[in-house]
Amino acid sequence: MKTHYKHLSQDQRVSLLVLKLQGMSLRQIAGRLGVHHTTLSRELRRNRYRKPFPFYYHPRRAHDRSLSRKQRAGIRPRLKNPFIRDYVFRKIKLRWSPELIAGRIAKDLPGHAISHEAVYQFIYASEKKLIPFLARRHSRRRTKAFPRNPKKLPIPERVFINERPQEINTRRQFGHWEADSMVSRASKTTLHVLLERQSRLLKITKIPANNSKYVQAAILHRLTHQTSKMRRSITYDNGFENTRHLAINRYLKTKSYFCNPYHSWEKGSVENAIGIIRRFIPKKTNLQLIPATEISRLENLINNRPRKCLNYHTPNEVFQHTLTGALPC
Repeated sequence: MKTHYKHLSQDQRVSLLVLKLQGMSLRQIAGRLGVHHTTLSRELRRNRYRKPFPFYYHPRRAHDRSLSRKQRAGIRPRLKNPFIRDYVFRKIKLRWSPELIAGRIAKDLPGHAISHEAVYQFIYASEKKLIPFLARRHSRRRTKAFPRNPKKLPIPERVFINERPQEINTRRQFGHWEADSMVSRASKTTLHVLLERQSRLLKITKIPANNSKYVQAAILHRLTHQTSKMRRSITYDNGFENTRHLAINRYLKTKSYFCNPYHSWEKGSVENAIGIIRRFIPKKTNLQLIPATEISRLENLINNRPRKCLNYHTPNEVFQHTLTGALPC
């Protein structure tokens, strides 16, 4: 026969104390309350104070203690597997998102799996010191402000993104780049960012100022050594620093396309990449003080960071695939 167990109510605990003070035995009290006598002995043993019964048993405090114990019993430790726990620690500190960790872990640790929600719960329940490494740390999202009176920018012979060929939009062909600049209020020094649309390969160049002269030099420096199949087009926003796009096209034999005015999201891949860079170099950082070796290290770190849009492969892995034709599992 299956036995059913029930916890004592607060009224039963009050009755236990009253009847015990009247001199009744636990078996007699158990008969009155309709429970087993061992339930009462266990109740007195677990919920009394350190000194002997009866003067150090309080029904209300015993009931609160029981409820607290029941609540704690439902809490299970997160990430009990030490290999998964160590993996999460290492990758979170590399600014990987929980979703990237969940998608990549099967490739790095075959036979292991975890959900991104479990990583979030582990961080917020057990390891709050890892919260600063997450991408979103603000209590509220900030709305973006747009200028009310947009002005026409003097960029010659712009071809807008609406006229960009379909093979570029679908990312089926390698060699199409997006360009943008990451600026800081703390200095004139800027990071110029190039991103290849198919592989998401990133190239970060530190330039003294965000003007057309230095932007042209940065692009030529990073793309000149590439073969013609790896430099087909560049998509820009309408910033004044991009006015020399025709000179770049003549030298690299590329084509240039521009987002519609105030539609920078139309080159969302490089915008997303700058968001990743911001996790390592926050806003208001003096970019002039960051050495070129650190910029190079950061570029390599991000290019070896798996991307969900690449089926959790890294940009470097996809780039190597374009050269060798073999994508790793």
